[in-house]
Amino acid sequence: MNPNDPFIKIKPYLTTHSLFPENQEAPIHFLENSETPTGLTYRRNHFPFPALSTKSYYLTITGSVKNPISIPYNQIITMPSRTVTSVLECSGNKRAHFEPKVFGEQWNDGAISQGTWKGVPLFYLLQIAGIQDSAREVVFEGNDSGVKKGQHVHFARSLPLKKAMEHDCIVAWEHNHKPISSKHGFPFRLIVPGWYGMASVKWLKTIRVVDHPFTGPFQTDDYVYYPHKNNNEEAVPVTVSHVNSIIQQPRDRQILQSGQHEIKGLAWTGEGVVTFVEVSLDDSETWKPANLHGQPLQYQWIMWSYSFLFEKNREYSIKVRAYDSNGHFQPEIAFWNWKGYGYNAVSQIKIKIE
Repeated sequence: MNPNDPFIKIKPYLTTHSLFPENQEAPIHFLENSETPTGLTYRRNHFPFPALSTKSYYLTITGSVKNPISIPYNQIITMPSRTVTSVLECSGNKRAHFEPKVFGEQWNDGAISQGTWKGVPLFYLLQIAGIQDSAREVVFEGNDSGVKKGQHVHFARSLPLKKAMEHDCIVAWEHNHKPISSKHGFPFRLIVPGWYGMASVKWLKTIRVVDHPFTGPFQTDDYVYYPHKNNNEEAVPVTVSHVNSIIQQPRDRQILQSGQHEIKGLAWTGEGVVTFVEVSLDDSETWKPANLHGQPLQYQWIMWSYSFLFEKNREYSIKVRAYDSNGHFQPEIAFWNWKGYGYNAVSQIKIKIE
């Protein structure tokens, strides 16, 4: 088989971790566009996919509101809309890199994708319902459900009211210019740009405004940074995505011929924009600025590259770190926490030159 034959279509695929529930990584090393194709968008689930139809689908807004309402699908998609292109990254992305190792889905680098989402701004829906003065948080419940610690629960998360009212938080019905797929939240998915993916609740069915802190299991047990394995001291919630990067090419432990090669990859951050990426080829002794391709945009990853003349019969340790407009940068060692969230240490690979 000749891979250069124009009649042979070669394409990357998702990397499967589990099927029940389905958890699959995006082929991040081979993505080059601002939109990850839907079929290559990572999948992170706690429960089986719900089977839903738009024919009798309503989104309910209840709780500490003046006008509790249930709005049918066909009405919501006619409401004022907003389109947001955003990275969505699982908070457990790169968990497999933690040392010491932690339990949980052993994601490598591909629990991340970028897509374009269209939907009604969340604040618009909350204004229709009329928020009461006592409101503190907004809880979002999906249709996916199952047993967790002996109890049947739906996946549910909350946002502080201030965050929920930001204009870029939307209840989306389109992903990459088509109705959201059944595996990515159809018919409605909350999109919270800049926060880790657990906040962007899929298969959204109920929005509940509350006057107290929400304490569901995916709010106060999972998706919390626990820095101490034997107690809950200094625990803080997982929220904003950390500044991070990945080396797409070359691949780790790849063998290359001597000569000029391009090191390239992606960098992203939750708040602000990526402003600088630098590369080291001598194990952090010296750092050189990489080229950024395009204008850094909020919520979106940016492509970077660095060209280098590699010498024959040598091994190279390549490291990359990104900086953002808020002064955050990738540390040499990630903040260890026993559930394995938010890994963003300096990206690194090793290659051999023949």
